[in-house]
Amino acid sequence: MERCGWAGGDTLYIAYHDTEWGVPERDGRALWEALVLEGFQAGLSWITVLRKRENFRAAFQGFDPEAIAEWGEDEVARLLRDPGIIRHRGKIEATIGNARAWQEIEAGPGFARYIWDFVDGRPVQNRFASLAEVPADTEMSRKLSKDLKRRGFRFCGPTTVYAFMQAAGLVNDHLVSCPCHARVAGMG
Repeated sequence: MERCGWAGGDTLYIAYHDTEWGVPERDGRALWEALVLEGFQAGLSWITVLRKRENFRAAFQGFDPEAIAEWGEDEVARLLRDPGIIRHRGKIEATIGNARAWQEIEAGPGFARYIWDFVDGRPVQNRFASLAEVPADTEMSRKLSKDLKRRGFRFCGPTTVYAFMQAAGLVNDHLVSCPCHARVAGMG
């Protein structure tokens, strides 16, 4: 069996593929972090974000949405000067707004429950044989994207949301030839 080809030969990417990607995440803050990072990835490669993830965690106070929701222009200016992260004003401002939107959902059903309700609480088990079969978005990611936007989220288009769903284990898109497919399927 061979791991999914997108993992390539970079040891950081391989470790991410083998231990994190596709593993069902049920913690609301961790889900929010994953969604934010996918938003920062928009227009870039995931390895760029992955290499900066620890810098992002430091710059964004461990991705604490309660703290980030209180931020304003001073924090935006600080982050725009931080070479350890992706310095994009729109994405930084979206993260602050997304933290506020997260608070609203967390106060209601809870962010984890809200997200997992889109897949009826269980990961979708896809059985793709090749990367060419894996979609960029799905009806489900379009529905979640639309609802997130309705609730005030930004940088969460259907492709970004589908990448988030793959990363957070809402869908199992490891190829059937990948040893992680069966392992992740058993975690549902």
